[in-house]
Amino acid sequence: MPTSPSRRLALITGASLALLAGCGTSSSDSGSDGSTAQGAASSPKVKVVASTDVYGDIAEQIGGGKVDVTSIISDPDQDPHSYEANTQNQLALSQAKVVIENGGGYDDFIDRMLKSSNNSSAELINAVKVSGKAAPKGGELNEHVWYDFPTVAKIADRIAAALGKADPADAAAFTKNAETFKEKLAGLEAKEADIKKAHGGEGIGITEPVPLYLTEASGLVNKTPDEFSEAVEEGNDVSPKILQETLELYSGKQVKALVYNAQTSGAQTEKVKNAAKAAGIPVVPVTETLPEGKDYLSWMTANVEALATALDK
Repeated sequence: MPTSPSRRLALITGASLALLAGCGTSSSDSGSDGSTAQGAASSPKVKVVASTDVYGDIAEQIGGGKVDVTSIISDPDQDPHSYEANTQNQLALSQAKVVIENGGGYDDFIDRMLKSSNNSSAELINAVKVSGKAAPKGGELNEHVWYDFPTVAKIADRIAAALGKADPADAAAFTKNAETFKEKLAGLEAKEADIKKAHGGEGIGITEPVPLYLTEASGLVNKTPDEFSEAVEEGNDVSPKILQETLELYSGKQVKALVYNAQTSGAQTEKVKNAAKAAGIPVVPVTETLPEGKDYLSWMTANVEALATALDK
């Protein structure tokens, strides 16, 4: 989502300084089934760099104990759109065998860093390109493809293939881990289908397009004016007219839930959240990076279940 480089700059500055101390996350020496891979002590791990901990976690689940993953952005206060690389990140990228970015303008810092890393051998996985999604005619691409479970399944296969290329001896294990991961994704798609069966066609509100792949797969209709969510996404002020139209969705009870990006709170989004609460409309918070203590699957399971619970009220 293209946005102003100054967006949340104060927060990013502090978070980036903290990142200098160490942003990488490494997998354990055990496989996804808890067993230790034979020869793990002597076989070097595949170095993977992911733009965010969302893709870093997926790589760890597929790689088991055979990958060493660095997630550049793992703090909810960091904004990928305006993130500036540091020397530690640059070093990690220069050594990576596999690099995973979201693409679609979300994390352009990865491309800038790769150009100056002199690492032409790293395999780059661009999630938006893998998804095959494009901007609708006259509209903008919703680049938050990690909320689209069929896309994440494709990404899992691409990660497994890239890891297998870097470490052929463990290729079969990577493929098996990807299949296990996709089976769990299928369970999430089934939960979306259940929501669609019970609530298909019902209206919801958003503050940003972050959760739209999930809500659309669940059969829900976004009622928020595009001008509102686009302005919030860009870090711009919403016009009084559009703000009033948005608030009336809640005072008039035209929507069943507000799906709220908890990472980009501002005065106008707070007004929307307060309007929903005042009208007794449930608020479902979502984020762009992993909440503390969650992996990708437990995070998305919680998101889907929270949406279902809100609609059932």
